Amino acid sequence: MTAAEALQAFLSHLAQERRASPRTVEAYTAAGSRYLAFLSQHRGEAISLAALGEVSAAELRAFLAHLRGGERPLSPRSMSQQLSAIRTFHRYLDRRLGVPNAAIGLVRGPRVKPGAPRPVTEDQARGVLAEPGLDPDREDWEAARDEAVLTLLYGCGLRISEALSLTRGDAPLGQSLRITGKGSKTRVVPVLPAVRAAVEAYLAAAPFSLEPGEPLFRAKRGGPLSPRHVQATMQALRGRLGLPSSATPHALRHSFATHLLGAGADLRSIQELLGHASLSTTQRYTEVDAARLLEAYASAHPRA
Repeated sequence: MTAAEALQAFLSHLAQERRASPRTVEAYTAAGSRYLAFLSQHRGEAISLAALGEVSAAELRAFLAHLRGGERPLSPRSMSQQLSAIRTFHRYLDRRLGVPNAAIGLVRGPRVKPGAPRPVTEDQARGVLAEPGLDPDREDWEAARDEAVLTLLYGCGLRISEALSLTRGDAPLGQSLRITGKGSKTRVVPVLPAVRAAVEAYLAAAPFSLEPGEPLFRAKRGGPLSPRHVQATMQALRGRLGLPSSATPHALRHSFATHLLGAGADLRSIQELLGHASLSTTQRYTEVDAARLLEAYASAHPRA
């Protein structure tokens, strides 16, 4: 077996046995192909399966240096993701193909400082949800659709992909919504009356007759609404409302969590609502809340 064949076997294992999402398989494909191409160029020969067990820590560090340089250098976060993918690949080689490599564990990735979420304020969130209906260049049903999608992001803390994965059979929405998120993990999120009302307004105005299994949100020509459209809508809203570049669709999800935390919700509940696998991911929102408290203190205290 060649190294390329081993990589294909690993990718099949991810897709068929571990049920990884297509995007995850795509990311591992890119990382593995880049890794094998570098090793082949570095050694000046085709890489065999046995050679993967002989890759040294120095060679892996050289690969990371290669990623860091060039015309399109990767960020520390992206490099860390690449290294994680390669380690997973080597674990597969060890456990399934009997090709261990202890040197891989000796290499540390770059330090990645997690960035604090950058949510919008409550007033800004209200403006974002109301603004689509004020756009004279869009048909009423398109404005209702955009408002419904953005309301789901902010009112339920959904990712764009999660909101756009809803089907006609999911609506009208009930008291709660079952969402399948990253890693095929399922969670239940409560649905606020305002969210239900926004989706119902879209359904009443939509010119399409949809079957239960078809995507709920549709583009102008009737096809499924794309994530790019939601991103472009938010970009236009930023310009009209004077919001910073950090006001993205995903920032509405951050805002959902931050505003819940500010209102007294506990971290464990927010973790479940967001579908985070680790509580440490959710704890980033405490940094935002603390920063706002300090800002309010500095602006209001007479001795500040």
